[in-house]
Amino acid sequence: MIQRLSTALLVLAFAALAWLPAAARAGDGLVEGHDYVVIPGGQPLKFEPGKVEVVEVFAYWCHACNDFQPMVGRWQRDLPADVAFRYLPGAFTQNDVGARAYFAAESLGALSKTHEPTFRAIHVEQSLPARGASVDEYAALYAGFGLDRAQVLAAMRSPETDARMEAARDFMMASGVEATPTMIVNGRYRVIGRSYGDLLRITDLLVARERAAGTR
Repeated sequence: MIQRLSTALLVLAFAALAWLPAAARAGDGLVEGHDYVVIPGGQPLKFEPGKVEVVEVFAYWCHACNDFQPMVGRWQRDLPADVAFRYLPGAFTQNDVGARAYFAAESLGALSKTHEPTFRAIHVEQSLPARGASVDEYAALYAGFGLDRAQVLAAMRSPETDARMEAARDFMMASGVEATPTMIVNGRYRVIGRSYGDLLRITDLLVARERAAGTR
């Protein structure tokens, strides 16, 4: 009787384990739906063999992104070599001038001169409107950072930037991005965080999970 009961309990215990969420069985303490969302059929923004990709979807006009930037800036500088971190401007519409400015600066190899100073211009110095700034205003701002104004204007209006805006919007929609900042890990997980530190903590754990599983 005791033997039969013990066997039955073992069967029930194994059955219960089989029904546990994958997150709980992964051993990292993360819970799906609470700490992250699995993106159905999700793919990295830019696949690199042997790399785990982390994307921050941001917007220059976003106050939360401005507050998050110093933290994520320090965090990404200490990432291991097998983690590819990418900023992605929130191209919610084709007319998002801030997103176009980011892609223009990136195409000109000038993000080190423009990225953090753009946040500062909007949120600290208020020399650029958070909303409604024109292509000309961004070009003038970037000229002040040492870029060629005509080159910035041409890059912001280029077909290449049009294509990147569309690709960014496609990635955001596929990933279920509705707000900024949003962290996406390897195209598979959208992070849910209750603080900036929580966003980075969960991102680190998901990166470790992807590393352990082997990158795609």
